[in-house]
Parts: sequence; C-alpha cells; structure tokens
Amino acid sequence: MKKKIVVTAGTFDLLHPGHYHTLSYAKSLGDELIVIIARDETVKKIKGRKPVIPEEQRRMMVEAIKPVDKAILGSLTDKLEPILKIKPDYIVLGPDQTTFKIQELKDELKKHNLKTEVIKVKNYTKCPFHSSYDIIKEIVKRWCNKELQ
Repeated sequence: MKKKIVVTAGTFDLLHPGHYHTLSYAKSLGDELIVIIARDETVKKIKGRKPVIPEEQRRMMVEAIKPVDKAILGSLTDKLEPILKIKPDYIVLGPDQTTFKIQELKDELKKHNLKTEVIKVKNYTKCPFHSSYDIIKEIVKRWCNKELQ
C-alpha cells in the first residue's frame, strides 16, 4: 500500500500552539508529514519584514516537533516547486495562511496532473499568544515597560 504524504507550509517564526495544532491535524491525514518552511526573503516579500528566527533554525525546530517527519526550505523562485517534487496526497493550509488561495492551488495542481486534496484548517487555536506577531508585540511591550521603570 502506498504511503500517504501530507504537506503543509508556513513561516513558523516563533512557534506557538496554533502551529502545533495545524501540524498535528496535518499528520493525522497521512503517514508522512513534510513541512515546507518559507525562506527569509520570501517572508520579507510577503510580510514586509524578515522573520525573527533565521530560516535554517526555523526548519530545524519544526523538524523536531513530534508530528513532523521532515522539514525543508521552500523555493526562492517558485512556491509550487517543492510541492511538484513531493507530489503529496494532501496539502494542509493553516487557518491564517494567505499565500495559497485554495482554488488557484487546485487549478495549478491539476495543470501538473496531481490529484492532491487541498484542506484548510478551520479551527483557529485560541490562546493568549496564537500568532508570532502577538508574541513579538508582547515582548516589545514588556521590554519597553521594563526600560521605563
């Protein structure tokens, strides 16, 4: 029986429970979970800022998370390149993922004769720090307040 391969992708800058939830859900769909880590330059283009954590360090930390079998760096030129090489059975998009639009991604996959199912995580993990941006804001707030004391 063929192994089911699942792919998900993201920045994974400052890890939080939402990342773990998405990775756990993605792994539950198949036998092998491969995570594509956005390159520093790609994140800068999309978000207007480089990640706090360098790409190789983010890749290493994501690969250490229990549900993840392998983490790789994305392409600097074509976001679909690693997906076309892997040919996954499923692609899982996080709840706040905006780089890929579901229908556009499905259309691109179809052009390449891939029958990959695209699934978007519906539940957003609610916790005090559910985004890297919120973590950064809290650090800045606490650091600035400490400096003022």
